[in-house]
Amino acid sequence: MTHVIITGGSSGIGLALAHIYAARGARLSLLARSLPALEAVQAELARDHRETSIHIESADVTDEDQTFAAIRRCEDAFGPCAILITSAGIVEPGRFEALSSAAFNRQIRTNLLGSVHAVRAVYAAMKERRSGRIMLVSSGAGLIGIYGYTAYCASKFALHGFADALRSEAKPHGVSVSVCFPPDTETPQFSRELEHRPLEATVIMGRVAPWSSATVALRIARAIDKGQFEVFFGWTLWALGRFGSAVKPVLNWWFDRGIRRIGGGGERP
Repeated sequence: MTHVIITGGSSGIGLALAHIYAARGARLSLLARSLPALEAVQAELARDHRETSIHIESADVTDEDQTFAAIRRCEDAFGPCAILITSAGIVEPGRFEALSSAAFNRQIRTNLLGSVHAVRAVYAAMKERRSGRIMLVSSGAGLIGIYGYTAYCASKFALHGFADALRSEAKPHGVSVSVCFPPDTETPQFSRELEHRPLEATVIMGRVAPWSSATVALRIARAIDKGQFEVFFGWTLWALGRFGSAVKPVLNWWFDRGIRRIGGGGERP
């Protein structure tokens, strides 16, 4: 049976993907920081998908040694990783000058290096077997800069670059690398993010309803099946991904116009 490893598998898109692969009868390994959350998810998946084998590992993906050790235990339990999905991520909005160095660095370490650590743990063996699929979860914020998201955008843009370069290295060895750019998605993290999202970001991003995590996860799983490299959601993100150099100036003009209308992004009384 296919062994699927999902980082950030205890909630949101990662959990929705776990349900999809559990329904397919895959062997599932889920990584997240919170052991109680993982145990709850393990029970949920076992209840909903009785034939699925589920392994859980509490690990902080920002710690390379922890990540390596956790993935080794996953492979000891269920065999070599056939599909790796790096869904672990955090977002902490805030204007650059108000965002602490700790908060900025935490997003870079989690969103970029956390994915790199997980990939490094499985990549050599995938190359040796000449098989394996890797899906990196970026964001729509990995396609265009957004007011109040300097750290998050930096981490997600970098993840796109990492995927682009790794794809060309991996393809001759039979390893498929993909990257996806989800829009705002209904997750526990999204609810927390909205509490801290600057007004300017709310204005320029509009009031578009978030996608459901199940819908996003289904599109990701289908892209993995097809070996699709880039996965976009909605026409705006597709246009940014395909025609970014032409589309960005127009969007940036629109964003700047919206920010000026509410006071130019400066200090408000």
